[in-house]
Amino acid sequence: MDKIDAVRRSKNMSAIRAKDMKPELAVRRWLHIRGYRYRIHRKDLPGKPDIVFPSRKIAIFVHGCFWHQHHAVGCSDGRRPKSRLEYWDAKLSGNVARDQRNIALLEAKGWKVVVVWECETKAIHDLGSRLINLLK
Repeated sequence: MDKIDAVRRSKNMSAIRAKDMKPELAVRRWLHIRGYRYRIHRKDLPGKPDIVFPSRKIAIFVHGCFWHQHHAVGCSDGRRPKSRLEYWDAKLSGNVARDQRNIALLEAKGWKVVVVWECETKAIHDLGSRLINLLK
């Protein structure tokens, strides 16, 4: 059973955007401050990666822990809802399958793919060292 009414839930869900969310903006800001230049949401690449370094053939996806089902220890945002299981199981499993397909397609084209999770952006300095190593 949902904790809030259907009207409020609908309003919450309609406010969720596909791009330019806080975690993505945090990663982009961190990279830009350090002098890295990139492209965003390249429509010609599978999955429209959030951040793309074309010359280095590196694509970065910034995934929301809930929508893309992050199951790491310490991440509580990746848990599945307890109501409307048939809907959410299909929806979230479909998201994960689509992510895997897009990553495989990019790697087959010679791209290095990195997934940054929403919970990782909360400790941007730790994430930053990982990104620096990737971009060297």
